[in-house]
Amino acid sequence: MAPPPPPPRAVLLLLVLLLPHNAAAGGAAPSPAVNPFTAKAAFIRYWNRKVPNNRPHPAFFVSKLSPLAAADTASFPSALPDIRARLPALCSRAGLLCAGPAADADAASLAKPAGPFKSYSNANFSNYGTGGDGGADSFRNYSPDLNIAADSFHRYGRDSSGRADRFDSYEADGNVVTANFTSYAGGATGGSGSFAAYAAGTNVPDSTFTNYDAQANGRARGFASYSKEANHGESGFSGYGRGGNGVRETFASYGNESNVLASAFASYGQSANGATDTFTGYGVEGNVPENTFRSYGAGGNAGVDTFKRYRDDANVGDDRFSSYAKGANGGAAEFQSYGNSANPGSTAFKGYGEGTNPNHHIGFKEYAGENNTFKGYASTGVDFKEYHNTSAAASAELTVAAEAAASMRHQHLRWSPEPGKFFRERELVAGNRMPMPDIRDKMPPRAFLPRDIAARIPFEPGAVSEVFGVPLDTAMGKAVASTVAECRRAPSRGETKRCATSAEDVVDFAVEMLGSDVVVRSTASTAGSGGDVRLGAVTGVDGGRVTRSVSCHQSLFPYLVYYCHSVPKVRVYEADIAAADDDGEKIINRGVAICHLDTSDWSPGHGAFAALGGRPGELEVCHWIFEGDMTWTVAD
Repeated sequence: MAPPPPPPRAVLLLLVLLLPHNAAAGGAAPSPAVNPFTAKAAFIRYWNRKVPNNRPHPAFFVSKLSPLAAADTASFPSALPDIRARLPALCSRAGLLCAGPAADADAASLAKPAGPFKSYSNANFSNYGTGGDGGADSFRNYSPDLNIAADSFHRYGRDSSGRADRFDSYEADGNVVTANFTSYAGGATGGSGSFAAYAAGTNVPDSTFTNYDAQANGRARGFASYSKEANHGESGFSGYGRGGNGVRETFASYGNESNVLASAFASYGQSANGATDTFTGYGVEGNVPENTFRSYGAGGNAGVDTFKRYRDDANVGDDRFSSYAKGANGGAAEFQSYGNSANPGSTAFKGYGEGTNPNHHIGFKEYAGENNTFKGYASTGVDFKEYHNTSAAASAELTVAAEAAASMRHQHLRWSPEPGKFFRERELVAGNRMPMPDIRDKMPPRAFLPRDIAARIPFEPGAVSEVFGVPLDTAMGKAVASTVAECRRAPSRGETKRCATSAEDVVDFAVEMLGSDVVVRSTASTAGSGGDVRLGAVTGVDGGRVTRSVSCHQSLFPYLVYYCHSVPKVRVYEADIAAADDDGEKIINRGVAICHLDTSDWSPGHGAFAALGGRPGELEVCHWIFEGDMTWTVAD
């Protein structure tokens, strides 16, 4: 039998042209062979045209490219409704982050819940336990380690009697989680509720407790270790406990060690009778916590509020007490050791305790802070004991004393970024032992969209919400809006920035800023992350000379979007990383670090100065390139 004829010459030529450039030229292949008829192969050909230096394509970048076939891109629709209809079938194939349907808890089958709900996820418990008598529900390890968890407890336990609820390790270590407790336990009598280790370690938690425990009678509720070590989330307690009778709420260790956690207590406890609220250790060691207490306890009767060790050792932070206990009868509030922030924040009390009823007591004991405003507060019933406000210090002696105190405070500073997150350039030497921060990528896994598809989705919150089915009032919807707002923000002085919605955009920006002979680097792995390491050989990129780089950081979005900015006056280093107790011979990682030599335009409240001391412009600041991020430089 004769062998088949060879393929036509034209087909062979086409296949050669479709191969990645450095593979066709015999260069080192950084990743397995790529199907030439895919979006990934199309991008690699684009890279080779824009960056013709025959350098290997880094595997970490190639892994983020769209896995779609060329036919998917060619047939993708242009109209938003058609895109929305097409997207569900492509979500997993394209490596996108799409909202999925919530699993409904059947009220009929759960008429007499016995709990517990263990290792449960993404459920809708609307009207669950409504009108029930007695019983106990336990939610343990609920929605752990999820991307875009969405849970609804709408009207849960409403008008029930003597019901006990417990949420243990709820939504722990999740990413972009949304929980809705609207009208939860409204009108309930007796019973208790406990939120223990709620949303701990979660990235961008978003919880809504609207009209929670409203009109309730004799309910007790505890929030212990709520949102501890969470990152950039929001909690809304609007109308919480409104009109309730004898409702007791305890917030212990709420938002401690969190990063930019915002809480809103609007109309909290309004018109309530005998409400007792305690905020113990609230916002301790947090980074820029922001809390709003609007119309809190307004019109209430005999309410008692205690704020103890509130915002201690936090970094900056802002609190607003608007119309707090306004028109209340017999209200009592105590602020003990409030506002002892490591770095000055601000607090505003507007309309505090005002009204025709003088029967209230508001005490500030060991209250310390700067930038505090008391506007329109009651002329009687407000006691300032051991209150310290340094914002009005005018004399030279007080200024010098404040600076000395700040210097002493830095020596004992409790709030600080994670050890090793920022360091000095002199620490990048072989043999040095140093802490390495947790550099793991905390973002959900996603891929780039092909540029042709990304261009068909308007980069604005409404369109993204429509296409990906992400309501704008959820954690993910707010993250989308935040990303778009950051991308539209005017650049800082000396900064050139661009939000790249495709891999091609990333390469284009790097080439525009640095020229076509560029390389991209990232730390090789997460080995050594979160512990002490020892440095092996350290090499300065471009001979250790001062250079310019383009750094790109992931943004939270349904598909990969990178915030890229050109960074002048830096030095970039590569360093072998060994275990701390090793002699440096067993290398476990290859780290990439960047040192910013000019920090004069940085904010004085930047975490680097909390960790290292000093002020903007006084010192250089170095950090590792985290997993998922990258830095571009001119090739050596």
